[in-house]
Amino acid sequence: MKIRDKFGRIPLPGWAFLLFTAVYNELLLHLWITETLHFGRLAAVVLFALGFGSLLGLITSFLPKGKARKWTVVAIALVISIFWIASYLVRDSYKVFMTPKLMISGAGGVAQDYMKQVITAILNGWWRIFLLLTPTALYGLFCSAGKVRWNIRGLLLGAALAAYLLGLLAVNQLTPDGPKLKARYEFDEAADCFGLHVAVALETVRGSGDTAEPAFVAAPEMPTLPAVEVPEETEAPEIIYGDNVMEALDFAALAQAEGNRNIASIHSYVNSLEPTKQNEMTGLFAGKNLILITAEAFSAEVIDPERTPTLYRMATEGIHVKEYYQPAWGASTTSGEFSNVVGLVPVTGGMCMVEATQQNLFLTLGNQLQELGYWSGAYHNHLHDFYDRNKTHVHLGYDTFKGLYGGLEGVDPVWTESDKQMIDATIGDYIDNQPFSVYYMTVSGHCMYSKGENFQAKKNYHLVEDMDASEAVKCYLASQLELEFAMEALIAYLEEAGIADDTLIVMGTDHYPYGLERSATWQNTSDYLRELYGVEDYDQFIRDHSALIIWSGALEDMDITVEGPVYSLDIVPTVSNLMGIEYDSRLLVGRDIFSDAPALALWPDYSWKTDKGAYDAKSDTFTPNEGVEVSQDYIDYISSLVSNKITFSRSVQSQNYYNVLAKELGRER
Repeated sequence: MKIRDKFGRIPLPGWAFLLFTAVYNELLLHLWITETLHFGRLAAVVLFALGFGSLLGLITSFLPKGKARKWTVVAIALVISIFWIASYLVRDSYKVFMTPKLMISGAGGVAQDYMKQVITAILNGWWRIFLLLTPTALYGLFCSAGKVRWNIRGLLLGAALAAYLLGLLAVNQLTPDGPKLKARYEFDEAADCFGLHVAVALETVRGSGDTAEPAFVAAPEMPTLPAVEVPEETEAPEIIYGDNVMEALDFAALAQAEGNRNIASIHSYVNSLEPTKQNEMTGLFAGKNLILITAEAFSAEVIDPERTPTLYRMATEGIHVKEYYQPAWGASTTSGEFSNVVGLVPVTGGMCMVEATQQNLFLTLGNQLQELGYWSGAYHNHLHDFYDRNKTHVHLGYDTFKGLYGGLEGVDPVWTESDKQMIDATIGDYIDNQPFSVYYMTVSGHCMYSKGENFQAKKNYHLVEDMDASEAVKCYLASQLELEFAMEALIAYLEEAGIADDTLIVMGTDHYPYGLERSATWQNTSDYLRELYGVEDYDQFIRDHSALIIWSGALEDMDITVEGPVYSLDIVPTVSNLMGIEYDSRLLVGRDIFSDAPALALWPDYSWKTDKGAYDAKSDTFTPNEGVEVSQDYIDYISSLVSNKITFSRSVQSQNYYNVLAKELGRER
């Protein structure tokens, strides 16, 4: 039997090779990213891959036979393999899959800023790259495309249909992942559960389906919960507080008059919501100054009474938020920033900020205070055009934006740059221009965490070198000390100017310190996040816990503590209420944490946390808090609220909904 043609090559039909490539790539990727194998998910990934490979084989079978077909097959296999490699490296670095659009848009910035890390990731992952590229190389060198008969084409079409149908059956019968294909779709989750090519297909369909009517869920009635005993108190005169709404927006009338069905659907949803009440904290800082800070990779573990006395003072003597979360939204810093300053779920990942600025974001703190005539400015101590901040941040309500090589002077161009130098270099812009609205995005705490890769870690290392901790954790804490020095300087400037009591500082992080997780890119052979957190293992609720600082000199004697889960989407409504700004609480996903609205924090995979417990959407399990019992009706009710909040966020961005409202308010730009 001859197994080689006259040129010594092995006849291997292109369809067969592409079928093998699809299954081989998806299977390897799934095995590399999955800590605990789930039979149903593995079966679904393999079946979907068989369908994908069959479709690719069918399409290429119609190409002219010979070299043209062979090298087209090689090119397709090469593109697929390179994309799979890039996707794995991104996930190893940031612990999430990123959409092709985001990877392409961010490639320039990564090449400019993180080329060393890219090279490190490639070198450390060489064997994975070798495994993914070798089949294509072997096929190109030693195989010929062979012939394809019509009966094979029929079999490929049938195999594709059967494989996808069986894959859907596996998802719905063997896994809890069925909703993630449609109602609860999220790119990272889809890639984890169904395979990368399915995630890309769903993202493409979702992207082209932005004109579809928003699919809000009809929420069931709030179930009756067991009564909680409340200690008897001396009766006090009842204070009647108004709602945090914008009287100019009548959503019932807007829904009835709106000719666009999609917009009308959003109007109706907003109208169905109960607004939050104003309260004793409303307007506490009306007319005062605001400094909003997103702190790079900040965590609650940074705060220490001896090592970081200023941060400790701000966290404990301001408003003490006992349970705070910054969910990993799926695109590193930019999506964390978006959640902090826009107050919506960043459903489009790393593109959220750029896409959001296509509409009038009149509810951001920057825009609200700018409307009131505040002096405003935004600052970042790294490259001014990274993540397009030079274009986006002015749109968030800041008259000027300064970053490195873009107006910011006095910051040394090292990696990572100094947060304290940024404060020193910018305080003069606004200290005498009250009232002011200022935004800072810090960078000193960015990974990598070693003396050779982080200048601030090296500079401050002597202050942590005696700690009983790994080198990576010590360098992380040393880099975050620069934030401590920045806050120490900022408060000193405010106190010297006599305006510490008239200035509200609000600081949250962009994401958990993922640079401490086990990763070839960050050169971590162990998961140092466990060490930092002091846990043997963690889920996303433990991983994403952090600290929210709400501080002013005027708060230090007030002894205010906030119980229950708080998260990044609560920042905009809470601070809006504190600043006494007219805003509509129904248009923001989070809540004013001083209102009577129930505490709720949600994650992009539709997981959530309340004061009753935590629901993990990945496993479809609810873990109640100690001593708490709830019914399935309660779980279904909260899940429906979460689904609608995510749908609303997606609809605002896809429909440019805020532009419609800005027109009604006469705030068009």
